[in-house]
Amino acid sequence: MNSNTILDYFKKHQTAKVKFAFADMDGILRGKIISTKKLLDSLEKGMGFCDVVFGWDSNDDVYDESVTVTGWHSGYPDKICRVDLASFRIIPWQNNLPFFIADFSDPGISDASSVCPRTLLKIITAEAKAMGFTARFAQEFEWFNFKESPKSLEEKNYVKPEPLTPGMFGYSILRPSMYAAFNNDLFDLLGQFNIPLEGLHTETGPGVYEAAIEHDVVVNAADKAVLFKNAVKEIAFNHGIMASFMAKWNETLPGCSGHLHQSLWNDTQTINLFHSESDHENISDLLRHYIAGQLHCLPHILPMYAPTVNSYKRLVEGAWAPVTLTWAFDNRTAALRVLTPNVENTRLETRVPGSDSNPYLAMAASLASGLYGIKHKLPLVIQPSTGNAYEDISNGVLPANLFEAATAMKNSSVAKELFGETFTAHFTATRLLEWQKFMQQVTDWEIKRYFEII
Repeated sequence: MNSNTILDYFKKHQTAKVKFAFADMDGILRGKIISTKKLLDSLEKGMGFCDVVFGWDSNDDVYDESVTVTGWHSGYPDKICRVDLASFRIIPWQNNLPFFIADFSDPGISDASSVCPRTLLKIITAEAKAMGFTARFAQEFEWFNFKESPKSLEEKNYVKPEPLTPGMFGYSILRPSMYAAFNNDLFDLLGQFNIPLEGLHTETGPGVYEAAIEHDVVVNAADKAVLFKNAVKEIAFNHGIMASFMAKWNETLPGCSGHLHQSLWNDTQTINLFHSESDHENISDLLRHYIAGQLHCLPHILPMYAPTVNSYKRLVEGAWAPVTLTWAFDNRTAALRVLTPNVENTRLETRVPGSDSNPYLAMAASLASGLYGIKHKLPLVIQPSTGNAYEDISNGVLPANLFEAATAMKNSSVAKELFGETFTAHFTATRLLEWQKFMQQVTDWEIKRYFEII
């Protein structure tokens, strides 16, 4: 869609306002409702937006001086934000309000463009294109639904939220019928919002759903994944339901994944370059290099997949999430799962990301590390796991917490090669500050364990 098409749309529909948003470092959508006139006036030169959105955390607490891209030292100035006209869609559950995705894509040193997640993914996508590849991705999400609202949960001090349905009932036909209007709205309204789903079902756990989004070229796929999470929350609110994409909200229940499915195609998107008819396993040497790159880079870039303190509560043995540097054919215990059902659908599933991941950063990490393996022609020396990959620790295990993972990435020359020094320094500083905030807290567990007996 171009500016002329946009002008024609607004002439025909006489819309007074539009909504736009972009993803911050945590994958949270930040944006505004603006007048249609302001949007049209900004198409050529962009519009200013306070760069504090890259200078504060998920709770709007500003970072300290270790984050240098913005801060008190710069006065949190406006930076140029640009609406992507091709992202245009209407929000069916908000009276067909026009909506656009934006990013900070103007070049500059140590400013919003150097740390904007969507811009980073666009840069890596351009690298893939220069190598002759079109990357196609899809993200699938698990999330829990609760009979709560932000107000009710706050009043309960976030203790014992009530799940939408009881019991462990994966792939249930019965449970969705209890909330058929909500279930149907998810599938139908997301489709109208240009986020078509391949499937929607319950997972094992009280009130937990899983949805698979149809695959697309990688930037579009990330757009859809980011919007999916926000859209699910908004649709849930309309049904008196609260949706949470927290990676692990309860220690006794499975965590929530955000698996990435990916393949590389030729520039006309007619040939799946991960498939090989002549190979006895039907995978190409290109895919082997891609897998080798991901395995090599994974310990260096884990916070891109697991960005919060809570993320690592999900990455535990026996909880349907990987902990080892492994790959396998159609094996859900490995970090990387290769699927070869046919030529069109041969792909790699990276199972490390949780549902709390920022889709732009997770896809950027996955694509960049796979391309790293191709560029360096890394041999796939690690053999595919068979059986239980949790027991296959011969190639190493993932960092155990956010501090270990962020410190490793901060000091990694691999991470800096993949994402640049400015982004790596900024992102890891934000993750280490997240860990620091966690370590300052006295938890209920500590009170119960130590208050009386120590």
